[in-house]
Parts: sequence; structure tokens; C-alpha cells
Amino acid sequence: MGTHNQIERIIDIALEEDVARGDRTTELIIPANMGGSAAIIAREDAVVAGGEIARIALLKVDQSLEVKMEIQDGNPAKAGEVVMVITGRVTSILKAERVILNFLSHLSGVATLTARYVEKVKDLGVKIGDTRKTLPGLRLLEKYAVYAAGGQNNRPDLASGILIKDNHLVAMAAKGISISEGIAKAKAGANGMKVEIEVQNLEQLKQAVDGKPDIIMLDNMSLDDIREAVKTVPTTISLEASGGITLENVREVAEAGVDLISVGAITHSARGVNFSLDFVTGRPAAQE
Repeated sequence: MGTHNQIERIIDIALEEDVARGDRTTELIIPANMGGSAAIIAREDAVVAGGEIARIALLKVDQSLEVKMEIQDGNPAKAGEVVMVITGRVTSILKAERVILNFLSHLSGVATLTARYVEKVKDLGVKIGDTRKTLPGLRLLEKYAVYAAGGQNNRPDLASGILIKDNHLVAMAAKGISISEGIAKAKAGANGMKVEIEVQNLEQLKQAVDGKPDIIMLDNMSLDDIREAVKTVPTTISLEASGGITLENVREVAEAGVDLISVGAITHSARGVNFSLDFVTGRPAAQE
């Protein structure tokens, strides 16, 4: 399934769970031909993401709505700034309100947290990357928010890259397959994809280096061990640090000399950003 179709499906599911059976309150008290304009306002400083998703959702509810983005995805918004203006049928805007605010809140939360990590290391030439630790069903949109905020997208699914992880190593050891042998097997069938292996200590690191993978992930390793890895691993092998990364220690990890730092928290633990939808004008709309 293509990216566009995946996005459409995510939006359809969100609309289905909220308005598939209608909006009893709005339908009972708001005239169907009433028109107006509403502004979506950031209630706190944030990096915006999800505006385009909100636009698609609005037009799925009512193709006649006019949607104007005042702040594009990936750009900062100050508290009180207008992010989007929607003009058209009031009933349609109200039906879409919670869905579009949910998308904006969550995706802007991901973008805002990503931007904070990126800012911490921006002068060090180190990339901040995401992981597969995403909310079920929302991975594509969360990775879009990471990218919009200046982060790097790592593999979107298990078929998009080769990463030998800790449980692979356990299973390999049970069958008598060494780390270097496992890397060789992966490289033989990689079909052009890079081969990455996760290690948790310096002994595993040494064995991994012997297998000459493209990337070694240093998982939950101490700063001293990360520094030792940077000194001993050939520059032909990229180094990724992951596990236990916080805003407080990310710069120290970057200064140790790794190439990439992957942070699961930017997707699975991002706090939602507060947005509100406020009607700003009222005007008659043409009778249908």
C-alpha cells in the first residue's frame, strides 16, 4: 500500500470512530446552512506538524471548506498564534473539530520534542533519529512529524532494513551461530541494504567489528563504553547510540563521537501540544 493510501486510511479510521454515525448535538441545534470562520490557535509554543493531515480530514468531511495554513508543518508557533483558518459550514467544522485537533496535538508534540533533541546537538554533526517505538497505527504520521522537525527517519518496518538485535543474538547463540557468522549471513542476503547489529557491551562490540557490518548500534551502553567504541571501531562502520537517551544526556552522547542517536521517546512519549478551535466570524451561507 502506497504512502498516500496509508495516510488516507489513518484519517478515515479517525473520522469513523468519531463522526461515522453523525453528530447528534450539532445536527439538532446548528442550522445546516450556517457559515462561519474558525481559527486553530496554538496555546503554547510548539513546532507545528499535522496541519496537512488536518486539511485532508476537513475536506473529507466537507469538500467545500476553505482551509488556509498560516503556519506550515515544521515551523515554530508561539502561544496565541493562529495556525490555521477554516471557512465554510459551521456544522462541518464542528464535526471535524476533535479529529483535527487530535492530529495536530499529537503530531506537533512529536515534532516539538524532536526539535528539542535536534537543537541540543545541532552544532555537532550528529543526527537524531526515530525508532519503531510508535503508537500502533500512527507510525507513518509520527515519522513524518519527526522529519518535519529536522530528525532522521530510521526503518519504517521490518522489511526496510536489516538490524540484528539482542534476541536475534540469543537465538543465534542457541544454534551455535557466532556474531560474525550472523553478520555474514545477513550481508549475503542483504540485496543492497545496509546491515546493522545491536551490541550491549565491549565484548559483543569486538565480535561485531570482526564481522564488518555497516552500522553498529550501541544499546544502553555507558558513556565511557561509547567513547571506547568510538576510539576502537573503524571509521568505515557507522556508530549509532540508543537506549537511555534523554534531553539531559543527549549532548554528552553526541560529543562522544557517534554518528546517529536514536530516541524512542520522541514518538512514544511526546506530550501533546495544546491547540484550540475558536470561531472568529459568522456569516450566512447559501442554502443547499
